Amino acid sequence: MAAFRWTLLVVLLVLGGKAMAVDEPPFRLVSTDGAFEVRDYPALVAAEVTVAGGQDEAGSRGFRLLAAYIFGGNTRKKSIAMTAPVVQHENPGQKIAMTAPVVQSQQAGTWTVRFIMPQGETLATLPTPNDARVHLVDVPAARMVVVRFSGLAFASDVAKRTEELRLFITDHHWSAIGPPLLARYNPPWTPWFMRRNEVMIPLGPV
Repeated sequence: MAAFRWTLLVVLLVLGGKAMAVDEPPFRLVSTDGAFEVRDYPALVAAEVTVAGGQDEAGSRGFRLLAAYIFGGNTRKKSIAMTAPVVQHENPGQKIAMTAPVVQSQQAGTWTVRFIMPQGETLATLPTPNDARVHLVDVPAARMVVVRFSGLAFASDVAKRTEELRLFITDHHWSAIGPPLLARYNPPWTPWFMRRNEVMIPLGPV
């Protein structure tokens, strides 16, 4: 029900002409090879949350928390323009030393879901989130290798595209320096065949 209310809110904003313009972060296209691209992104600022659950469940929960922030859930009750894509990545479990005897334990994985803030915003200019789960972070400049695909971005689709991207990186003798990112560019009411998704992996110097 909560997910429906948030979707309805965004739909009403769009239909009412009150939605903010949806921009995308700038990048420099380095190279293209079929469905694959290498892009250089500048330093950015993001609002992010870390949530537990499967890919879709975590994505929906994270989206709602971040949407609340940009729709006025902050100390200044300020609306912040929405940008695309919504980015999420899975966090690996952390190994924790236990006492007598020492045992290594694997925590359940979580997901970080991120909204990129509009160009020109900084940590100093953005209002503080009302929800302590929402954090504002600097995102350093990065070189990304990207593969685009359409559809609903099921976990199986993401796994397939991630493997393709890893093979592409290996074939070019590059080095991945971070986890794969799932980038979704469209709101949830977009027909599946019109949805744009990407898997991105940060690279070391190419």
